Amino acid sequence: MSETFLGNPVSGWLTAAAIFLAVLAVLWLARHLVGRYLEKMAKATTTAVDDVLVVVIASTRPVFLLAISLWTGSKVLEVGARAEVVLGRIALGVVLLQIGVWATTFCAEGLEQFRRERADQGDIITWVAPLAWVGKAIIWSIILLIGLEKLGADITSLVTGLGIGGIAVALAVQSVLGDLFSAFSIFIDKPFVIGDYLVVDNLSGTVEHVGFKTTRLRSLNGEQLVFSNSDLVASRIQNFGSLVERRAKFTVGVTYDTPPETLESIPGMIREIIESHDRTRFERSHFKEFGDSALVVETVYQVLEPAFQAYMEIQEAVNLELMQRFAAQGIEFAYPTQTILLSESRATDRRS
Repeated sequence: MSETFLGNPVSGWLTAAAIFLAVLAVLWLARHLVGRYLEKMAKATTTAVDDVLVVVIASTRPVFLLAISLWTGSKVLEVGARAEVVLGRIALGVVLLQIGVWATTFCAEGLEQFRRERADQGDIITWVAPLAWVGKAIIWSIILLIGLEKLGADITSLVTGLGIGGIAVALAVQSVLGDLFSAFSIFIDKPFVIGDYLVVDNLSGTVEHVGFKTTRLRSLNGEQLVFSNSDLVASRIQNFGSLVERRAKFTVGVTYDTPPETLESIPGMIREIIESHDRTRFERSHFKEFGDSALVVETVYQVLEPAFQAYMEIQEAVNLELMQRFAAQGIEFAYPTQTILLSESRATDRRS
Protein backbone atom coordinates (compact mmCIF):
# COMPACT_ATOMS: atom_id res chain seq x y z
CA MET A 1 0.00 0.00 0.00
CA SER A 2 2.97 2.28 0.59
CA GLU A 3 4.48 1.63 -2.83
CA THR A 4 4.51 4.62 -5.16
CA PHE A 5 2.92 4.65 -8.61
CA LEU A 6 3.08 7.76 -10.83
CA GLY A 7 4.09 9.86 -7.87
CA ASN A 8 1.31 8.66 -5.56
CA PRO A 9 1.10 5.73 -3.14
CA VAL A 10 -1.24 2.87 -3.95
CA SER A 11 -3.39 3.85 -0.98
CA GLY A 12 -3.84 7.28 -2.56
CA TRP A 13 -4.94 5.73 -5.86
CA LEU A 14 -7.41 3.49 -4.01
CA THR A 15 -8.76 6.50 -2.12
CA ALA A 16 -9.13 8.42 -5.40
CA ALA A 17 -10.90 5.47 -7.00
CA ALA A 18 -13.24 5.18 -4.00
CA ILE A 19 -14.05 8.89 -4.19
CA PHE A 20 -14.59 8.62 -7.95
CA LEU A 21 -17.03 5.70 -7.57
CA ALA A 22 -18.83 7.33 -4.64
CA VAL A 23 -19.30 10.66 -6.42
CA LEU A 24 -20.38 8.89 -9.61
CA ALA A 25 -22.93 6.81 -7.69
CA VAL A 26 -24.29 9.88 -5.87
CA LEU A 27 -24.58 11.90 -9.07
CA TRP A 28 -26.23 9.05 -10.98
CA LEU A 29 -28.64 8.36 -8.09
CA ALA A 30 -29.49 12.06 -7.76
CA ARG A 31 -30.17 12.29 -11.52
CA HIS A 32 -32.39 9.21 -11.35
CA LEU A 33 -34.32 10.30 -8.25
CA VAL A 34 -34.86 13.87 -9.45
CA GLY A 35 -36.02 12.58 -12.85
CA ARG A 36 -38.50 10.15 -11.23
CA TYR A 37 -39.83 12.87 -8.91
CA LEU A 38 -40.35 15.31 -11.77
CA GLU A 39 -42.09 12.62 -13.86
CA LYS A 40 -44.58 11.98 -11.06
CA MET A 41 -45.12 15.71 -10.61
CA ALA A 42 -45.66 16.14 -14.36
CA LYS A 43 -48.37 13.47 -14.37
CA ALA A 44 -50.13 15.11 -11.44
CA THR A 45 -50.12 18.67 -12.76
CA THR A 46 -51.33 20.41 -15.91
CA THR A 47 -48.49 22.93 -16.17
CA ALA A 48 -45.81 22.52 -18.81
CA VAL A 49 -42.83 23.59 -16.65
CA ASP A 50 -42.36 20.22 -14.98
CA ASP A 51 -42.68 18.46 -18.33
CA VAL A 52 -39.88 20.62 -19.66
CA LEU A 53 -37.71 19.93 -16.58
CA VAL A 54 -38.16 16.17 -17.07
CA VAL A 55 -36.66 16.46 -20.55
CA VAL A 56 -33.89 18.76 -19.27
CA ILE A 57 -32.83 16.28 -16.55
CA ALA A 58 -32.95 13.43 -19.06
CA SER A 59 -30.49 15.36 -21.26
CA THR A 60 -27.73 15.03 -18.63
CA ARG A 61 -24.83 13.32 -20.39
CA PRO A 62 -22.93 10.40 -18.79
CA VAL A 63 -19.64 12.09 -19.75
CA PHE A 64 -20.60 14.97 -17.46
CA LEU A 65 -21.04 12.62 -14.51
CA LEU A 66 -17.74 10.90 -15.31
CA ALA A 67 -15.83 14.17 -15.67
CA ILE A 68 -17.07 15.55 -12.35
CA SER A 69 -16.31 12.26 -10.60
CA LEU A 70 -12.81 12.02 -12.09
CA TRP A 71 -11.99 15.63 -11.23
CA THR A 72 -13.21 15.16 -7.64
CA GLY A 73 -11.21 11.93 -7.22
CA SER A 74 -8.06 13.55 -8.62
CA LYS A 75 -8.06 16.18 -5.85
CA VAL A 76 -6.56 13.68 -3.37
CA LEU A 77 -3.68 12.89 -5.73
CA GLU A 78 -0.43 14.71 -6.33
CA VAL A 79 -0.57 15.25 -10.08
CA GLY A 80 1.54 18.38 -10.46
CA ALA A 81 0.53 21.93 -11.18
CA ARG A 82 0.41 21.56 -14.95
CA ALA A 83 -1.66 18.35 -14.88
CA GLU A 84 -4.02 19.91 -12.33
CA VAL A 85 -4.59 22.88 -14.61
CA VAL A 86 -5.27 20.56 -17.56
CA LEU A 87 -7.71 18.43 -15.56
CA GLY A 88 -9.47 21.54 -14.27
CA ARG A 89 -9.86 22.94 -17.79
CA ILE A 90 -11.20 19.63 -19.10
CA ALA A 91 -13.70 19.47 -16.24
CA LEU A 92 -14.70 23.09 -16.85
CA GLY A 93 -15.18 22.43 -20.56
CA VAL A 94 -17.39 19.42 -19.87
CA VAL A 95 -19.43 21.42 -17.32
CA LEU A 96 -19.91 24.30 -19.78
CA LEU A 97 -20.97 21.88 -22.51
CA GLN A 98 -23.49 20.26 -20.16
CA ILE A 99 -24.84 23.66 -19.14
CA GLY A 100 -25.23 24.47 -22.83
CA VAL A 101 -27.11 21.21 -23.40
CA TRP A 102 -29.40 21.92 -20.44
CA ALA A 103 -30.08 25.49 -21.59
CA THR A 104 -30.73 24.61 -25.25
CA THR A 105 -32.94 21.67 -24.25
CA PHE A 106 -34.92 23.94 -21.92
CA CYS A 107 -35.29 26.52 -24.71
CA ALA A 108 -36.31 24.03 -27.41
CA GLU A 109 -38.64 21.96 -25.22
CA GLY A 110 -40.20 25.06 -23.67
CA LEU A 111 -41.02 26.46 -27.11
CA GLU A 112 -42.32 23.06 -28.22
CA GLN A 113 -44.67 22.89 -25.22
CA PHE A 114 -45.78 26.43 -25.99
CA ARG A 115 -46.50 25.39 -29.59
CA ARG A 116 -48.51 22.34 -28.50
CA GLU A 117 -50.69 24.45 -26.22
CA ARG A 118 -51.41 26.82 -29.11
CA ALA A 119 -51.49 24.37 -32.01
CA ASP A 120 -54.50 26.15 -33.53
CA GLN A 121 -52.61 29.42 -33.90
CA GLY A 122 -50.73 29.49 -37.19
CA ASP A 123 -48.41 32.35 -36.21
CA ILE A 124 -47.11 30.38 -33.21
CA ILE A 125 -46.42 27.30 -35.32
CA THR A 126 -44.61 29.47 -37.85
CA TRP A 127 -42.10 30.90 -35.42
CA VAL A 128 -41.33 28.12 -32.94
CA ALA A 129 -38.49 26.64 -35.01
CA PRO A 130 -36.81 30.00 -35.87
CA LEU A 131 -37.00 31.20 -32.26
CA ALA A 132 -35.54 27.89 -31.05
CA TRP A 133 -32.67 28.29 -33.52
CA VAL A 134 -31.98 31.86 -32.41
CA GLY A 135 -32.11 30.82 -28.76
CA LYS A 136 -29.62 28.00 -29.32
CA ALA A 137 -27.28 30.31 -31.22
CA ILE A 138 -27.31 32.87 -28.38
CA ILE A 139 -26.77 30.22 -25.69
CA TRP A 140 -23.83 28.57 -27.43
CA SER A 141 -22.28 31.97 -28.18
CA ILE A 142 -22.37 32.83 -24.48
CA ILE A 143 -20.95 29.39 -23.55
CA LEU A 144 -18.12 29.87 -26.07
CA LEU A 145 -17.23 33.32 -24.74
CA ILE A 146 -17.24 32.09 -21.12
CA GLY A 147 -15.06 29.11 -22.06
CA LEU A 148 -12.55 31.30 -23.89
CA GLU A 149 -12.39 33.71 -20.96
CA LYS A 150 -11.73 30.86 -18.51
CA LEU A 151 -8.97 29.61 -20.78
CA GLY A 152 -7.29 33.01 -20.54
CA ALA A 153 -8.23 34.41 -23.94
CA ASP A 154 -8.77 38.18 -24.29
CA ILE A 155 -12.45 38.19 -25.24
CA THR A 156 -12.56 42.00 -25.31
CA SER A 157 -10.41 42.14 -28.43
CA LEU A 158 -12.29 39.11 -29.77
CA VAL A 159 -15.66 40.81 -29.33
CA THR A 160 -14.26 43.98 -30.94
CA GLY A 161 -12.96 41.97 -33.87
CA LEU A 162 -16.26 40.16 -34.20
CA GLY A 163 -18.05 43.53 -34.23
CA ILE A 164 -15.89 44.87 -37.04
CA GLY A 165 -16.20 41.61 -38.91
CA GLY A 166 -19.95 41.65 -38.34
CA ILE A 167 -20.21 45.07 -39.99
CA ALA A 168 -18.29 43.80 -43.01
CA VAL A 169 -20.45 40.70 -43.23
CA ALA A 170 -23.62 42.80 -42.86
CA LEU A 171 -22.58 44.97 -45.80
CA ALA A 172 -21.91 41.85 -47.87
CA VAL A 173 -25.24 40.20 -47.11
CA GLN A 174 -27.62 43.15 -47.11
CA SER A 175 -30.31 41.27 -49.01
CA VAL A 176 -30.19 38.36 -46.57
CA LEU A 177 -30.44 40.73 -43.61
CA GLY A 178 -33.30 42.53 -45.33
CA ASP A 179 -35.17 39.24 -45.61
CA LEU A 180 -34.33 38.46 -41.96
CA PHE A 181 -35.73 41.77 -40.67
CA SER A 182 -38.75 41.33 -42.94
CA ALA A 183 -39.28 37.93 -41.32
CA PHE A 184 -39.37 39.56 -37.89
CA SER A 185 -41.74 42.17 -39.31
CA ILE A 186 -44.07 39.37 -40.43
CA PHE A 187 -43.82 37.78 -36.97
CA ILE A 188 -44.58 41.00 -35.10
CA ASP A 189 -47.20 42.53 -37.41
CA LYS A 190 -48.80 39.19 -38.43
CA PRO A 191 -50.18 40.18 -41.86
CA PHE A 192 -50.71 36.46 -42.45
CA VAL A 193 -50.10 33.09 -40.77
CA ILE A 194 -49.69 29.53 -41.95
CA GLY A 195 -52.89 28.32 -43.60
CA ASP A 196 -53.99 31.72 -44.94
CA TYR A 197 -54.82 32.02 -48.65
CA LEU A 198 -52.92 34.94 -50.19
CA VAL A 199 -53.03 36.75 -53.52
CA VAL A 200 -49.77 38.53 -54.31
CA ASP A 201 -49.91 40.43 -57.61
CA ASN A 202 -50.99 37.75 -60.11
CA LEU A 203 -49.91 34.78 -57.95
CA SER A 204 -51.92 33.08 -55.22
CA GLY A 205 -51.65 30.17 -52.83
CA THR A 206 -51.89 28.91 -49.24
CA VAL A 207 -49.07 29.77 -46.82
CA GLU A 208 -47.07 26.65 -45.95
CA HIS A 209 -43.87 27.97 -44.37
CA VAL A 210 -42.44 31.27 -43.15
CA GLY A 211 -38.65 31.16 -42.79
CA PHE A 212 -35.86 33.63 -42.12
CA LYS A 213 -35.30 34.33 -45.83
CA THR A 214 -38.33 33.06 -47.76
CA THR A 215 -42.04 32.44 -47.42
CA ARG A 216 -43.52 29.51 -49.35
CA LEU A 217 -47.04 29.20 -50.71
CA ARG A 218 -48.80 26.22 -52.29
CA SER A 219 -50.82 27.25 -55.33
CA LEU A 220 -54.15 25.73 -56.39
CA ASN A 221 -52.33 23.93 -59.22
CA GLY A 222 -50.06 22.22 -56.72
CA GLU A 223 -46.71 23.89 -57.35
CA GLN A 224 -44.81 25.72 -54.60
CA LEU A 225 -44.42 29.49 -54.84
CA VAL A 226 -41.34 30.92 -53.09
CA PHE A 227 -41.17 34.64 -52.19
CA SER A 228 -38.30 36.46 -50.50
CA ASN A 229 -39.59 38.02 -47.29
CA SER A 230 -38.50 41.54 -48.26
CA ASP A 231 -40.34 41.33 -51.60
CA LEU A 232 -43.43 39.93 -49.91
CA VAL A 233 -43.54 42.64 -47.24
CA ALA A 234 -43.18 45.33 -49.93
CA SER A 235 -46.02 43.85 -52.03
CA ARG A 236 -49.75 44.47 -51.84
CA ILE A 237 -51.20 41.29 -50.35
CA GLN A 238 -54.80 40.14 -50.41
CA ASN A 239 -55.29 37.86 -47.41
CA PHE A 240 -58.44 35.76 -47.78
CA GLY A 241 -57.54 33.80 -44.65
CA SER A 242 -58.72 36.69 -42.45
CA LEU A 243 -62.16 36.88 -44.05
CA VAL A 244 -65.08 36.97 -41.63
CA GLU A 245 -67.78 37.37 -44.27
CA ARG A 246 -67.71 37.14 -48.05
CA ARG A 247 -69.36 39.82 -50.19
CA ALA A 248 -71.24 38.52 -53.23
CA LYS A 249 -72.40 40.58 -56.20
CA PHE A 250 -74.16 39.36 -59.31
CA THR A 251 -76.26 40.77 -62.17
CA VAL A 252 -79.29 39.44 -64.00
CA GLY A 253 -80.31 40.59 -67.46
CA VAL A 254 -83.89 40.33 -68.75
CA THR A 255 -85.22 41.09 -72.22
CA TYR A 256 -86.31 44.59 -73.26
CA ASP A 257 -89.90 43.46 -73.81
CA THR A 258 -90.29 42.77 -70.06
CA PRO A 259 -93.23 44.90 -68.73
CA PRO A 260 -92.22 47.69 -66.29
CA GLU A 261 -94.36 46.29 -63.46
CA THR A 262 -92.68 42.87 -63.86
CA LEU A 263 -89.23 44.48 -63.95
CA GLU A 264 -90.11 46.39 -60.77
CA SER A 265 -90.92 43.13 -58.96
CA ILE A 266 -87.61 41.41 -59.75
CA PRO A 267 -85.48 43.07 -56.99
CA GLY A 268 -88.06 42.08 -54.37
CA MET A 269 -88.13 38.54 -55.75
CA ILE A 270 -84.35 38.28 -55.51
CA ARG A 271 -84.40 39.68 -51.98
CA GLU A 272 -86.94 37.07 -50.91
CA ILE A 273 -84.80 34.28 -52.37
CA ILE A 274 -81.60 35.47 -50.65
CA GLU A 275 -83.23 36.05 -47.26
CA SER A 276 -84.61 32.50 -47.30
CA HIS A 277 -81.04 31.28 -46.66
CA ASP A 278 -79.79 31.37 -43.06
CA ARG A 279 -76.16 32.09 -43.94
CA THR A 280 -76.81 35.31 -45.86
CA ARG A 281 -77.47 38.98 -45.20
CA PHE A 282 -79.21 40.90 -47.99
CA GLU A 283 -77.84 44.37 -48.83
CA ARG A 284 -79.45 45.68 -52.01
CA SER A 285 -80.99 44.82 -55.37
CA HIS A 286 -81.82 47.46 -58.02
CA PHE A 287 -82.65 47.88 -61.67
CA LYS A 288 -79.21 49.24 -62.52
CA GLU A 289 -79.01 50.09 -66.21
CA PHE A 290 -80.08 49.65 -69.79
CA GLY A 291 -77.55 47.25 -71.23
CA ASP A 292 -76.72 46.62 -74.87
CA SER A 293 -79.16 43.73 -75.07
CA ALA A 294 -80.67 43.49 -71.58
CA LEU A 295 -82.28 45.34 -68.71
CA VAL A 296 -79.72 44.79 -65.93
CA VAL A 297 -80.61 44.16 -62.28
CA GLU A 298 -77.65 44.23 -59.85
CA THR A 299 -77.75 42.50 -56.44
CA VAL A 300 -75.32 42.55 -53.48
CA TYR A 301 -75.47 40.34 -50.39
CA GLN A 302 -73.13 38.97 -47.70
CA VAL A 303 -72.36 35.32 -47.04
CA LEU A 304 -71.97 35.04 -43.25
CA GLU A 305 -68.98 32.68 -43.39
CA PRO A 306 -65.69 33.04 -45.25
CA ALA A 307 -65.46 29.66 -46.99
CA PHE A 308 -65.54 29.90 -50.78
CA GLN A 309 -67.35 26.56 -50.90
CA ALA A 310 -70.21 27.99 -48.83
CA TYR A 311 -70.46 31.03 -51.11
CA MET A 312 -70.66 28.87 -54.23
CA GLU A 313 -73.32 26.60 -52.72
CA ILE A 314 -75.51 29.59 -51.78
CA GLN A 315 -75.01 31.32 -55.13
CA GLU A 316 -75.90 28.12 -56.96
CA ALA A 317 -79.09 27.74 -54.92
CA VAL A 318 -80.02 31.38 -55.60
CA ASN A 319 -79.44 30.95 -59.34
CA LEU A 320 -81.52 27.79 -59.56
CA GLU A 321 -84.44 29.24 -57.61
CA LEU A 322 -84.30 32.42 -59.67
CA MET A 323 -84.57 30.38 -62.88
CA GLN A 324 -87.61 28.58 -61.46
CA ARG A 325 -89.29 31.85 -60.47
CA PHE A 326 -88.61 33.43 -63.85
CA ALA A 327 -89.95 30.36 -65.67
CA ALA A 328 -93.12 30.37 -63.53
CA GLN A 329 -93.79 34.05 -64.25
CA GLY A 330 -92.78 34.02 -67.90
CA ILE A 331 -89.77 36.30 -67.46
CA GLU A 332 -87.09 35.73 -70.06
CA PHE A 333 -83.37 36.04 -69.49
CA ALA A 334 -81.67 38.22 -72.06
CA TYR A 335 -78.87 37.06 -74.28
CA PRO A 336 -76.79 39.01 -76.79
CA THR A 337 -78.84 39.76 -79.94
CA GLN A 338 -78.53 42.05 -82.94
CA THR A 339 -81.37 43.42 -85.07
CA ILE A 340 -80.48 44.56 -88.59
CA LEU A 341 -82.89 47.04 -90.24
CA LEU A 342 -82.76 47.48 -94.01
CA SER A 343 -84.47 50.47 -95.59
CA GLU A 344 -86.75 49.87 -98.60
CA SER A 345 -84.59 52.01 -100.95
CA ARG A 346 -81.46 50.01 -100.14
CA ALA A 347 -83.31 46.73 -100.57
CA THR A 348 -84.59 47.91 -104.02
CA ASP A 349 -81.07 48.94 -105.09
CA ARG A 350 -79.73 45.56 -104.11
CA ARG A 351 -82.42 43.69 -106.07
CA SER A 352 -81.67 45.74 -109.19
